[in-house]
Amino acid sequence: MGFSDKHSLPLLLFFFHLLLFFMSTADHNDLPKLGASNKKVSALLVFGDSTVDPGNNNNLSTVFKSNFLPYGRDFATGQMPTGRFTDGRLTTDFIASYVGVKEYVPAYLDSTLSIQEMMTGVSFASGGSGYDPLTPRLSNVIPISKQLQYFGEYKKRLESANGKQRTEDHINKAIFIISAGTNDFVVNYFSLPIRRRSFTVPAYHQFLLQHLQDFIQGLCDGGARKIAVVGLPPIGCLPVVVSLFSNTAAISKRGCIDQYSSVARDYNLMLQNELNLMQPSLANHGARVYYVDIYGPLIDMIQSPGKFGFDKVNVGCCGTGYVEASLFCNPTSYVCSDASKYVFWDSIHPTEKAYHNLFNGIRSTVDLIVNST
Repeated sequence: MGFSDKHSLPLLLFFFHLLLFFMSTADHNDLPKLGASNKKVSALLVFGDSTVDPGNNNNLSTVFKSNFLPYGRDFATGQMPTGRFTDGRLTTDFIASYVGVKEYVPAYLDSTLSIQEMMTGVSFASGGSGYDPLTPRLSNVIPISKQLQYFGEYKKRLESANGKQRTEDHINKAIFIISAGTNDFVVNYFSLPIRRRSFTVPAYHQFLLQHLQDFIQGLCDGGARKIAVVGLPPIGCLPVVVSLFSNTAAISKRGCIDQYSSVARDYNLMLQNELNLMQPSLANHGARVYYVDIYGPLIDMIQSPGKFGFDKVNVGCCGTGYVEASLFCNPTSYVCSDASKYVFWDSIHPTEKAYHNLFNGIRSTVDLIVNST
């Protein structure tokens, strides 16, 4: 399978216009919980991209930010654009609430966080990041390697407050979540010729997995014992991908482009195999890694929307829903009246309701991680 340079121009123009722009309710209070008394999980520590970034990009010089309305329009505490790339909460917020550590996972770079707030979990993730070191450079966001450094800094701050042994015990009981990879393909491999000149798709898969393997080893060396790695979504169903990569005949139908989703499926299979191969060496450190499938729950929402109460699956709620994201989804944009009818909030990111459904789809995996010893 090849991806020719003719697909690069539309997306490059999109990001160019985005750069120019930069320069010049769903109620889930009934969410079931394991309970605040749960002692099996001490914290939720999150790494990756915009699917799990609650605001680390807010003060970066990048177009990949969302600390303004209409982002956060349906946040549980009222209209609050925290920097989450959706209308409300992320899947990691629902997980944190479910396991009983906190209601929302804050951004590590939030300067107002107390040590007590940090102890129960933070996200180091950065919208626009990826496993490929080139990907965050394209967007001027926080690389995965820097997120790992921030984790080391986080540990030192906890050690200063609680001592080395207590901090080590605390980290050992935390759940680590890694969610990245989509930008490596959508922003990088599919849209620019740089990596395509050096890597076939399978070779690029392996390139990304090697970086992920190194990252997991770094977490394990830092005390991580319960590590969850999220697979890729059906990339060919993202509204921005449908808009920019559909041929003329298919664009009016706005159906998923299986050529791109198949890349995600192949990657997910390779990822699962790689994680299985890592298990023995991780077990020597008392650690375990888990695969988290989001492809299945998301494609189920897209293919059977009525089952979940959705009306729109191929456009976002904000703007036209075709290409708008980040600074193109802003206070002057048209926004749909009821985001709960949409799978996607903007042209890339799911709505809070879709994120909640993703949580429901992976809840059994969360239970498995929580109850592991």
